[in-house]
Amino acid sequence: MASRTFEKRRVGQTDLEVTTLGLGGATLAGSWKPVPAEQARATVRHALEAGITYFDTAPHYGFGRSEHLVGDALRDHRAGMVLSTKVGRLMKPVRGPYDHGTEFVDPFPFQRVYDYSYDGFMRSFEDSLQRLGMNSVEILYVHDLGAGTHGVEGNKPYWEQFTKGGGYKALRELRESGAVQAIGLGVNEWQVLMDAFAVGDWDVFMLAGRYTLLEQTSLTPFLSTCVERKASVVAAGPFNSGILAGGETFNYAKAPEAVVTRVRAIEAVCKAFNVPLPAAALQFPLTHPAVCNVVPGPRSPEELDGILGWWDTKIPTALWTTLADEGLLAPGTPIPGGTA
Repeated sequence: MASRTFEKRRVGQTDLEVTTLGLGGATLAGSWKPVPAEQARATVRHALEAGITYFDTAPHYGFGRSEHLVGDALRDHRAGMVLSTKVGRLMKPVRGPYDHGTEFVDPFPFQRVYDYSYDGFMRSFEDSLQRLGMNSVEILYVHDLGAGTHGVEGNKPYWEQFTKGGGYKALRELRESGAVQAIGLGVNEWQVLMDAFAVGDWDVFMLAGRYTLLEQTSLTPFLSTCVERKASVVAAGPFNSGILAGGETFNYAKAPEAVVTRVRAIEAVCKAFNVPLPAAALQFPLTHPAVCNVVPGPRSPEELDGILGWWDTKIPTALWTTLADEGLLAPGTPIPGGTA
């Protein structure tokens, strides 16, 4: 039984609605720190009990581990749930020790093979359904297509696979057949999403770390284009890899001094209003009309309880206007009562 009622927002122009708070599945798969399997399942169940209806996972997270664990916890609770996973990486079995080159602790014994083609997307989708133990997901994202993951030159053949090799066509077919209800991209860089707008029509994008209390680089032209094209945004990484929740990392590395200084300035404003910095960071992205959901990644039910506490924190409108007045929000940032 849900202990609270979350606001729900529509996903693009689809019939899907999601709670404004979701649950991300990367950390559950052992991102940077090990997470016991039962703890991961318990975290998903706890989110269900709290009333969260949107859950995200991907083949990349633990090389299949996240999809297995999320599937275990959600399989018997699909009614009203919105689940997303991703395409772009296929998993090839490996034997013996190897350097998998990712942040995941103890991933499943597979090696990633990038494939953004028609056949690659179709196979990835079917593989994900088998790992999840389900016959459907609601949202399908293209994962980590762009120069940020592959480099400028390295991304070119993958972009060709996506645009001319049938990747986008596969997504369209899956949506038109009803196999999925919404399609988009899940990335860490907004620039590739502008390129995607030139390829076709999209329902929702998952953008990690580029629209946060610390960084609004995606405000224009990306978010403004989303409003114009009626595409929604799921704001992942609301704590910018931890720096906005008491950590020292920003974009998966030690935060540079300029970032630390800015965070301290934002935190000083929050303290003046007796608001925890993570609470403001968690709720900030939803002030933009394109954003339908914020996805943090707790590792345990206890961490989720902490997030829910931040979520329930009342934030005075004056906090946002003070941040704007002190130049700590980008000009044009939507805030309650107006813009920065």
